[in-house]
Amino acid sequence: MTVAPHYRYKPSTYVQTYCSDEVADLAKIYEPDINVCIVERPVDATLDDFVEHLLRQTSPISFVENVTFASFDFYRLLPDKGHLPGYRAFCQDVARLVGLYCDLFDLTRVGLRLRTLNHAMCPKFHVDSVTCRLICTYGSTGTEWLEEAYIDRSKLGLGSNGVCDEESGLILDTDAIHRVPAYAIALFKGSHWEGNEQHGAVHRSPNVTEPRLLLTLDFG
Repeated sequence: MTVAPHYRYKPSTYVQTYCSDEVADLAKIYEPDINVCIVERPVDATLDDFVEHLLRQTSPISFVENVTFASFDFYRLLPDKGHLPGYRAFCQDVARLVGLYCDLFDLTRVGLRLRTLNHAMCPKFHVDSVTCRLICTYGSTGTEWLEEAYIDRSKLGLGSNGVCDEESGLILDTDAIHRVPAYAIALFKGSHWEGNEQHGAVHRSPNVTEPRLLLTLDFG
């Protein structure tokens, strides 16, 4: 599933979110009016058990590295967890997501970040300064995003004057806030997508305290 990466953005009234349960639909991110693409998938019980065990542990996980898909040994992601049931299934799942991402954008290297969080890493709505980021939350609560029709972009960043999103006027309708389901594959166009500089997907970390395992992929 290789698609040419230089798809020119053509602004419309409102960019949209595309939701599906078919992995092939990740290619919808190339459509001019699609800013967020989310593919839900069934949760493997072995994988879920491993993630739950991982999140009960107190030691944090942080893996940050640019990896070459063809040569990287995904079984060394968390070498001290290799004895746990489900570890191989987890590593294979991460490898599958990296493979999909590389295939979709015709990449050989990606920036891979895998970390446990028990706080909102990015608590305010924002746009990423990337081309297109893949986000997958293993367990717990996924990333929040806003429907385009209900965003006042002038209130992003410094435009909020230091006021929280709920009070700054950025959110025009709180019912327009959505969360990515756990284990779903989410693609968010950033401000570096050609022609999309002023229309990057607006999202934030969920305000939750329970631990979650977050995987993000970026162009390497």
